[in-house]
Amino acid sequence: MRKPDRQRLGYLAVLAASFLLALVAGWLGTPIDNYAYDWMFRHQPAAAWEPQSALLVADEASLTELGGMRGLRGALARALEHTAAAGPKAVAIDIVLAEEGDAADDAALEAALAKTSNLALSCELLPGERWQLPIERFRRRAAALGHIHGDPGPLDGVSRVAPLEKAGARQRYWALALEAFRLSQGEAQIEESPQDLRVGATLIPAIREHSRALRIRYLPPAGEGLSAVPRLTFKQLHDHPGLAARFRGKTVFVGITAQSAARDRLLTPYSHGFYMAGVEIHANVFETLARGRFLVPAPEAAAVALCLGLAAAGVLIFVLRAGWQAYALAGLLLVAAHVLPYVFFLRDLVFPYFAPVSSAWLATVSAGAYQFVTVRRRLRRAEAERARYQEAVHFVSHEMRTPLTAIQGSSDLMRRYKLSEDKRQEIAERISSESRRLARMIETFLSVERLSAGEMELKQEVFPARELVEACIERARPLAERKQIRIDTEPLAEALLTGDRELMEYAVYNLLTNAVKYSPPETLVTVRSNRDDGRLRISVQDQGIGMDQDEVKKVFQKFYRTRRAEASGEKGTGIGLSIVEQIVTHHGGNIEVTSQPERGSCFTLVLPAQVASRAGSE
Repeated sequence: MRKPDRQRLGYLAVLAASFLLALVAGWLGTPIDNYAYDWMFRHQPAAAWEPQSALLVADEASLTELGGMRGLRGALARALEHTAAAGPKAVAIDIVLAEEGDAADDAALEAALAKTSNLALSCELLPGERWQLPIERFRRRAAALGHIHGDPGPLDGVSRVAPLEKAGARQRYWALALEAFRLSQGEAQIEESPQDLRVGATLIPAIREHSRALRIRYLPPAGEGLSAVPRLTFKQLHDHPGLAARFRGKTVFVGITAQSAARDRLLTPYSHGFYMAGVEIHANVFETLARGRFLVPAPEAAAVALCLGLAAAGVLIFVLRAGWQAYALAGLLLVAAHVLPYVFFLRDLVFPYFAPVSSAWLATVSAGAYQFVTVRRRLRRAEAERARYQEAVHFVSHEMRTPLTAIQGSSDLMRRYKLSEDKRQEIAERISSESRRLARMIETFLSVERLSAGEMELKQEVFPARELVEACIERARPLAERKQIRIDTEPLAEALLTGDRELMEYAVYNLLTNAVKYSPPETLVTVRSNRDDGRLRISVQDQGIGMDQDEVKKVFQKFYRTRRAEASGEKGTGIGLSIVEQIVTHHGGNIEVTSQPERGSCFTLVLPAQVASRAGSE
């Protein structure tokens, strides 16, 4: 597979992983989505809106002045008398009148209910699928019954949505606020389809499968813990009956806000720690319906498409750009990912927050990291290629200098002087020998380089180790004789090696020539080999200049030469031992070195081997 194809597949893998992880994060990020939703709710621009509803509530002062909960029905009857006279559009009572009370109070309340037009009474679904309804004498005065259930978030208790229908015990009731809205619009019924509800000209996006859940568009609060819906208390209306005129033309929600008596107090996106009474929440649901501007959850397909689009954009940035441009564009994408849900929210479309943001972050960070890694890999590859080129230059300029000099000098002799036939034949043999030596040197160097780069497979020929070592000794003996150095061989083990014979011959010969080169005249070089647990050990020991332990650790680094080697005056590049190590490593072996300054060194090749006789029989 070509590198661009591998790179494209890498970016596709980054995109797929980022997208899938973002979806998983979206499922787990509901608390963050809720927090973002509340933040956007609080920071949306305030729209001009005159509330169409009003509150008539029993607060702490009203309950205290009007006889507490025992006197509630009498107080409610008197308040409704004043309210009915004011001519409201509809009245919704958020108190379940399910039990008989004081006879006189119940009679007064029944009479007040009879005078109230467009009256909606509340009901409640109790545990065990049993509906709690108003008693018959009150129920027959009502134009509608509506349930009073809220839908607080299971994780934080914040009321963001309201179920517009509630079913149980083979009975279904619409929400109290929805019934109040229908009555205020003068509609006889609520039209429904699987996807929405219709009250007159108002189409309400409420899906049946989701219990007709409606996102409540709360009015901005008028103060701490106070709804923007105008209100009167029972006590205020009792003391000043003329205040009932404020209810004219409005839908009045009647309920209890006293903390000591109200059961249904919930948090809202505007709460800041203050709880809102259920009657106020019903009024805000009504205002949401009256305004006709609904917050609609984005379809799941749209949310998934947004996540995929952000993830794809994050990856494409690093596919098409690099450096500061890519990082600048990635920063802009991340800003857009954080802002887009709010932009959609201002257009009444609610997208999840955490999943798109996670998509953008995961994709850009992963793609950026992938680009960084690939760029670093390319840089390292380029540096390695440059290093190999430099090594080749050093090799050509140093290692090949000797045979090239010999060839050039011999050629000049043949060209400048008239030589006898025997002399010309001798020089021609020298040129041929040095040419073959140069060819072998080039081939060895290139083979090792191709092996290191993974561009060539190692030969798998079988050859006897003893024969290879003896051939290398014979090649090195003339060089040793010039310095009066004796090469001794202890009994050499019979074993077979598998690999590239020419490369192994280079390795052994290099150790021998190094031993001769860095040993003083009239010393001894000892060559030995022995088998040890399926491995062959070939050792070359000299009595030369030696090395300290720090130098032993570095001796196989390319172009490294010890201080004593440089001071000896012997020419060298420091590349030979690094090539030897690569050859031995590719043959599955290793090199052991022991050395002491001025006492010599011992290099041992440890290679996998077979017993010669057993291999021969096989």
